[in-house]
Amino acid sequence: MVLHYSFVIPVYNRPDEIEELLNSFLNQNTSLKFEIVIVEDGSDVSSESVVDDFSSRLNIAYFYKENSGPGDSRNYGMRKATGNYFIILDSDCVLPSNYLNEVDASLKTAFVDCFGGPDAAERSFTSLQKAINFSMTSVLTTGGIRGSKHQVGKFQPRSFNMGLSKQAFEASNGFGNIHPGEDPDLSIRLWHLGFETKLIPDAFVYHKRRISWSKFYTQVYKFGLVRPILNSWHPETAKLTYWFPTLFSVGLLVSVIVLLFQFKWFLFAYVLYFVLVFLLALVSTKQIGVACLAVWAILVQFFGYGYGFLKSYINIHLLKKDAEQVFPKLFFKSL
Repeated sequence: MVLHYSFVIPVYNRPDEIEELLNSFLNQNTSLKFEIVIVEDGSDVSSESVVDDFSSRLNIAYFYKENSGPGDSRNYGMRKATGNYFIILDSDCVLPSNYLNEVDASLKTAFVDCFGGPDAAERSFTSLQKAINFSMTSVLTTGGIRGSKHQVGKFQPRSFNMGLSKQAFEASNGFGNIHPGEDPDLSIRLWHLGFETKLIPDAFVYHKRRISWSKFYTQVYKFGLVRPILNSWHPETAKLTYWFPTLFSVGLLVSVIVLLFQFKWFLFAYVLYFVLVFLLALVSTKQIGVACLAVWAILVQFFGYGYGFLKSYINIHLLKKDAEQVFPKLFFKSL
């Protein structure tokens, strides 16, 4: 099958991000033809003028629709796209120059109907962005399974950097109305339909992520809320590892409490862990400031995700409440 690529990018009130992402398309070192589909998801701050500035240099289409969430916006974009293989990106990503060549080479060598790629921090990123990137991708955290060559179980692509064939999209009806969590949900449904997924390690993107501690906490807290919901929808995918941030956070609190009674070894184990985190972050980023921030980023990640996971687990699995009624802000209504 000859692959014709369509990049589908939802955007919500982020014209500056779209401009940077589109500039990275101009720097693609490829002879492959591709189109870009921008879907404005009911934004108050439009990206249309930014897109117009690139229309003479890129094969690009712009669509505005009412706000219905990123999942539904991606589905909308894939229905409008003309290609037979969709590549879905978040607006806060930037592409390395060889990105599309890496994707194309991997799919031609071993085709799959759905792939995912990892994310990385660019040199120009702030110290906070680099620290959060380390926290979300390090092997010392739960983020390490997101883009590792040693993936735990089947790889679940994430929608900040994800490919999907037109055939798989039509068979699955694309993303559901939950957010976040719409990407693992789609991966699992694709497996049930007989489609394969894989990681393309060299098809990475520079991912800016959240730019403040409060936004990062909110993001990981929602990740924690979503996972028990997904486990209730797809019980076969539940894993003990999803409990790790909750157990880590509770254990840290307990270790501080028992320190009052002269039990030091529990806290000592955590100190050793954070020393290891600091050293690995220092080796990885070669910046002491980033390494210090990485320690705090992991604390925010674990406590945010762990609290969200525990809260959701109690409501969904123990109290048997309806997810959409308990956590309505996690669900969008499709147009």
